[in-house]
Amino acid sequence: MVSTRTPGFSRPRGRFTGRTRTPAPTSAGPSSRPDRPRLGLISRDVPRQRRENTFPPTPDRLNPAHLASLRSVQLLGCAIAAGWAAAFPIISDLPNQRLWGAVAAPAYALAGLLCLILPRRFAARSAAAVGLLGAVLVPLALLALQGRHQSEVMVVERSAHLLLTTGSPYLQHPVVVTDYDPYLPAMTLFGMPRQLLGNGDALTRVAGDARIWFALTFLACLLASWRLLRPSRDRAPLLPLAVLTASPLIALALAVGGVDLPLIGVCCLAMALAERDRTVGAGLVLALACTLKWTAWPALPVAVLLLWRLYGRRPAARTGLIAVGVSLAVILPSALTRADALREQVVRFPLGLTAIRTPAGSPLPGKVLAGFGPTGHTVSLALMTMGGIGVAIWLLARPPVSAIAAADLLAAGLAIAFMLAPAGRFGYLALPVVLVIWPRMAARRWSGKPPVPPGPVGRRPRPERPEPALPRG
Repeated sequence: MVSTRTPGFSRPRGRFTGRTRTPAPTSAGPSSRPDRPRLGLISRDVPRQRRENTFPPTPDRLNPAHLASLRSVQLLGCAIAAGWAAAFPIISDLPNQRLWGAVAAPAYALAGLLCLILPRRFAARSAAAVGLLGAVLVPLALLALQGRHQSEVMVVERSAHLLLTTGSPYLQHPVVVTDYDPYLPAMTLFGMPRQLLGNGDALTRVAGDARIWFALTFLACLLASWRLLRPSRDRAPLLPLAVLTASPLIALALAVGGVDLPLIGVCCLAMALAERDRTVGAGLVLALACTLKWTAWPALPVAVLLLWRLYGRRPAARTGLIAVGVSLAVILPSALTRADALREQVVRFPLGLTAIRTPAGSPLPGKVLAGFGPTGHTVSLALMTMGGIGVAIWLLARPPVSAIAAADLLAAGLAIAFMLAPAGRFGYLALPVVLVIWPRMAARRWSGKPPVPPGPVGRRPRPERPEPALPRG
């Protein structure tokens, strides 16, 4: 009698589909076709080139895009935004913020109504358009045409004028709080359009406004980081970018000041470039960040350690040298010619160590502690230093392995610094919030661990054919 059982093939071999291990199809003929497992998470309908460059996405229920598409989440977001904006005309003593709240609150309420009554495929886009129009474009146009803005916009535009006329963006002897320029020299770039276009008719007033260039830099950097981090180049992030820009955290800053927006975008772009091994681009973007505000300096070691962990010492050293070299080339002229002004306005003033203190108030712990006098101020600085040391130890012990993990580390360090700084403001927290949200939306996953590519996706692995059984002699 001849045995039909193949030696060494007692169990069916398995293959990993991306979810569970399932038995591979056998060569039993057409009857086994209905029992073939699915191809996992990637469909055959997707073109082969795109499938091979696509990582397995997060399960649908945990996907950031899926959560954002839920009607209940959209309604909750619009309700929170409307309540946030409606509070400004009541509690704020700044006219520009009160105007923004009066215009933005009805826009957010209307956006929530559209989310409720429109079909799902039209609701999100319509609500985002209404929010963008009512919370960003209308208040920004009104304030720009009237020449109204927060003091930091005037400081940036004046620093550009000083640089062109005196060779330094800093006043030698500041007298009032608006004479202080707490920004590094590269921030003067955003004041140059005002010097070039002047302050004539309505068009030049709007086009030369530094807030316009803050916003354009912010949007361009977020778009570029999205394209770098997106697993598949399927579409432009118009809807996510519109929702983020129309949110109160960004819309208020953009309409009345916006000086922190370019720093947010540049930090996101630097982490994305580092993950993709764009060493020269990452070095130049980090140099731009480090010459805008001193609060961006923690981004340099985070990005360098990300490159070192992913690609080795040489790419990390190249990026670090480019960033440090360009930063020194930009900062050194001001440091050599106006060293006292640079130290007084860029270092001591943000830390609350000057005779003139910033009038900006906030309920953050550092600001509250600084209000108790020199002892509270010292405690605030000590706590901020201890928090920075803790984040540095965390960074060295567990270097980031993806742009999401790097952005999380940077966001944690900046959030601790902003909350414990003696002169911290609530608006500064927009930077760590966007650092946490935007890379996750672009990469379509929550975890900071890099995804493992599933190998040659799109082809079914052929089952090994068993050798024919030999008749027993």
